Amino acid sequence: MKIAFATQDKERVDAHFGWAKSIVVHDVSPEGHHFVECFEFDDKLEEDGDEDKLVPKLAAIKDCAIVYVAAIGGSGAARVVAMKIHPVKVPQPESIAGILDKLQVVLKGTPPPWLRKVLLKDRAPNFAFEDDEVTQ
Repeated sequence: MKIAFATQDKERVDAHFGWAKSIVVHDVSPEGHHFVECFEFDDKLEEDGDEDKLVPKLAAIKDCAIVYVAAIGGSGAARVVAMKIHPVKVPQPESIAGILDKLQVVLKGTPPPWLRKVLLKDRAPNFAFEDDEVTQ
């Protein structure tokens, strides 16, 4: 599953979603994780109520299951959740590599309910009804 990280330094989750200079995307599974892509944002990043600056960030995370942020505004959070992406606030700067390692361990075990729901998001529904027998 793809995970996005809002970052200023590309090493830690240390940025507000709307003000992030970069969004780094990694793919993580129980077997490991690897870098996928880094999106750079050079436009206005300060808090100014301009909702248009969220559009490229939302496009960058469109196929992610989770986005880690230092903070996210109400409008940004609503738009992320509407895309079926789970936002996770990190209370203090935390290393992206450390988060990925923790996620990998959790995926090997029994993920918490919110993460199981995220994992099921990408699975196609199973409509195999071969076992169902209609009797009259």
